[in-house]
Amino acid sequence: MKKAHFLLVVLAVGLNCFSQNKSVYHISRVFSITSSGGYDYLTVDSSSEKIYISHGSQVNILNKNTGDSIGVIKTQKDVHGIALVHALGKGYISNGTLNKVLVFDLATNKTLGYVPTGKFADGIFYDDFSKKVVTCNGMSKNMTVIDPNTDTVVATIQLTGWPETAVSDGRGKIYVNNAEKAEVDVIDARTFKIILNWANAPGTGASGLAIDRQTMRLFATCENKSMIVMDATDGKIITSLPTGDGADGAAFDNGLKTAYSSNGEGTLTVIKELSPDKFVLAENVVTKPGARTITVDQSTHKIYLPSASFKPASKGSFRPEVIPGTFQILTVEMN
Repeated sequence: MKKAHFLLVVLAVGLNCFSQNKSVYHISRVFSITSSGGYDYLTVDSSSEKIYISHGSQVNILNKNTGDSIGVIKTQKDVHGIALVHALGKGYISNGTLNKVLVFDLATNKTLGYVPTGKFADGIFYDDFSKKVVTCNGMSKNMTVIDPNTDTVVATIQLTGWPETAVSDGRGKIYVNNAEKAEVDVIDARTFKIILNWANAPGTGASGLAIDRQTMRLFATCENKSMIVMDATDGKIITSLPTGDGADGAAFDNGLKTAYSSNGEGTLTVIKELSPDKFVLAENVVTKPGARTITVDQSTHKIYLPSASFKPASKGSFRPEVIPGTFQILTVEMN
């Protein structure tokens, strides 16, 4: 009862501020990382003081409160995502064009080995239901399922398009944003077979994906400046809400019942879940251009976003090149 009362108070105060056009969120800290290279996902460890950040061909480990460097894990090629398996004391890093996952020791940060994946290992997560690590492999349009007990591949899930981000409901289903088909593909976490395909319409494309396991709601960021809210039990679109331009990463704060879209234009879209079927656009927080991926600390409710300063984009390039020495991690929290 005390927790429920606290959340109602937070929500009431927040909505009152929104009604007065006052921002409830602010950038509280900026951590600088001087090494060179691009960036992608970052993962905060809510059970410790660590945040793991992809940067070029390495993972930087910082103290999530002070920004102090705790360590660096160097890899052979481009880093994209980081998954943590605390029960085994291991971490997993998707190494993009290396077509492998690096396994490291959480205590020492030492490399333990590599596991092969499909082509261009990108998004990665740990499914606490099947107790498996799963990668999203863009170029081969499949997903690699790894048993962290043996660090061997136990299944390959073939999709019809480029998989971006995947989440688990903790009950036996895995959901993946199929970017190429603009749909959510549902996978049985027992057989690792696709069992359903749900269209994202009116959203187009697909990138970030988050889940509220309690209400079984999926939050998918789409390329047409929107976040769709989908019923994870039947694929019904509950609503579609506007986001900033370049909507990419998605996250959900379980305690605050809040979904976030990190937008490459330099904004953070905040969406409040009032009930399983009612959602409101709370505000768009000004962050920094390039802050397109996101992680949320479920214990402190702080939000972390990577960004940098960029050189002018060259013709035909996917993204502009990061100016060396300008990489930063923004910490965003409520006032």
